[in-house]
Amino acid sequence: MAVNCDAPGLMPVENAIAIIIDTVNTLTDIEHCDLHKALNRVLAEDVVSPINVPAYNNSAMDGYAINASDLEQTTTLVQVGKSFAGNKFTGKLESGQCVRIMTGAEIPTGANTVVMQENTTSEGEHIHFHHPVKQGEAIRLAGSDIKKGGLVLAKGKRISPIDIGLLASLGLHKVVVFRQIKVAVFSTGDELLPIGEAARDDRIFDTNRPMILAMLSRLGAELIDMGIIPDQKELIRASFEKANELADCVITSGGVSVGEADYTREILEEYGQIDFWKLAIKPGKPLAFGRLPNSIFFGLPGNPVSSAVTFDQIAKLALKYMAGERASPAQVLKAKACSVFKKRPGRADYQRAHFYTNSNNELCVESTGTQSSGVLSCFSTSNCYAIIEQERGSVQVGETVSVLPFDHCIA
Repeated sequence: MAVNCDAPGLMPVENAIAIIIDTVNTLTDIEHCDLHKALNRVLAEDVVSPINVPAYNNSAMDGYAINASDLEQTTTLVQVGKSFAGNKFTGKLESGQCVRIMTGAEIPTGANTVVMQENTTSEGEHIHFHHPVKQGEAIRLAGSDIKKGGLVLAKGKRISPIDIGLLASLGLHKVVVFRQIKVAVFSTGDELLPIGEAARDDRIFDTNRPMILAMLSRLGAELIDMGIIPDQKELIRASFEKANELADCVITSGGVSVGEADYTREILEEYGQIDFWKLAIKPGKPLAFGRLPNSIFFGLPGNPVSSAVTFDQIAKLALKYMAGERASPAQVLKAKACSVFKKRPGRADYQRAHFYTNSNNELCVESTGTQSSGVLSCFSTSNCYAIIEQERGSVQVGETVSVLPFDHCIA
């Protein structure tokens, strides 16, 4: 029988995202950041160019700068100088003359065209031109890339390596950015063993916390690693209180289901407010979201795949919004199922999968095997989620499936 997703406490993913966006506030604190430290920071104001790029008319190739009208009368011109990038020809080009010019060099006064050197031959100072030319060829005009006063990068843009180069081309050594969001992370559970300790038959290594910290690092967050907290109510409560003082967002792993030792939900109901704690998503139904006195909270499921998927698809959106990022919607593709995807109606299913283009140039997607929420290794052979809608059942070969490629946060 299909799961009834209208049952109390089981919320569709889109409803949960709407609640998060209505709840989360963007940080208002800003900083003036050195450009060499600005990678992955979020712009807090528009960047307007103080200069033209390029700053002057320059050559797009090695060749000869000429006045195109001269070649209407002759095919041979006299070379009267050279122009290099950073060491321009300072004279004025007269009729019948040309200047040897290198890529990036300033166009001499009197020239309006560059002829590539492969279309010429030289005999001393006499340069022979073998083909007709069009005025303006091979010249990059001042401001053709970026005009002075033009918008270069908009507020809310997360700065990429290419953006660093772009800002450097404007001579900018500082940018105004939002301060980094502070995120406190801890795991709960007596069964957890810190990495680095010897393996034990009665323990499992704490997988989720290192994984979540790594994904947060790619989001440019300031990390507060609070380690593993035993299943003791007072210790967990004290950890929440400390995390709330230090962070903008608190993320825990485990302890949000209905077990006798799962205290996280109980403490949240006493100390803060829970907005939801069960989602119609697979994997990851026991996901909690709420508010503490000074921060927001995500309680991720204990199973590692569930933790990864719910962070990537739910928590990440809130953190980007909080950080001031105005990200574009994820690009969902449509692909042909080339394997069966097993599913029962009731929850939106984010199955790990591999998409590719076949010999007929069709976009195809295949399951990467077991979809157990405890098998994290399935991500290593996947490059996307196959998203199977909430009320849809199993997908057969040949049917259309929505595909969401992994982004840099998780891949």
